[in-house]
Amino acid sequence: MSEPALSVRGLRKEFGSFVAVDDLSFDLFPGRSLAIVGESGSGKTTVARMIVGLERPTSGTIVACGRDRSQPARRGSERKLRGREIQIVFQDPYSSLDPRQTVAGSIDEVLRLHRGGSSSERRARVLELCELVGLDERQSRALPRRLSGGQRQRVAIARALAAEPRVLILDESVAALDVSIQAQVLNLLADIRVRTGVSYILISHDLAVVRQLTDDCVVMQRGRIVERGPSGQVLDHPQDSYTQLLRASVPGPGWKPVRRTKAVPAAEIVPPP
Repeated sequence: MSEPALSVRGLRKEFGSFVAVDDLSFDLFPGRSLAIVGESGSGKTTVARMIVGLERPTSGTIVACGRDRSQPARRGSERKLRGREIQIVFQDPYSSLDPRQTVAGSIDEVLRLHRGGSSSERRARVLELCELVGLDERQSRALPRRLSGGQRQRVAIARALAAEPRVLILDESVAALDVSIQAQVLNLLADIRVRTGVSYILISHDLAVVRQLTDDCVVMQRGRIVERGPSGQVLDHPQDSYTQLLRASVPGPGWKPVRRTKAVPAAEIVPPP
């Protein structure tokens, strides 16, 4: 088997006395897709921030493309190299886009920083990336406020891909989208993985998204991995009680919300001790 694109061993992150991530280990191989699943507060996003260098691990190692990335970059050249290895797409694309910069301008900025080339070469590459994520030339000239949420997320994906990373982290990147737009973006991401060979880490609590986009899955609870395996196996035949609870919380066919037949008077509500 080829060398992992990303290898994490014994990762731990403490915030004072609080342990956010505890003894986390996994490998991500080229062209594969790994989901990190858990409820809010389970440590998923902290893991992502450590991998891209936004948080320093308390202990453990992060090896990307054969190089140790456990400590912050000391030089600008090292930060650029890391950017060509790993990129991240956040949940809210609007907050990560410059509202005064067009789509083409934001993508071109990444190309100038990481790939260089003449202005005409970069312009052609910008159009290629826009086409890859389903944006036309008119949309490439637009400002973020003129685009829909799904289109902005496509811009964020195109900008991340402009660096030609080996690993792309998707941190709840489709959670805020409408279901129909979410399906479009997921299909787009699956197609991009086939065409480019990029590896994905999907940070999510949405098990339907995990099933559609990932090969393997790790389940986190309170900073630790409680279950791991192929995504289909983990979702269909969960072994850990926490994974079973996550699976049971997903509404199935015939599910109906419970309606209260009688309002409870405020005087009858007993406050917790």
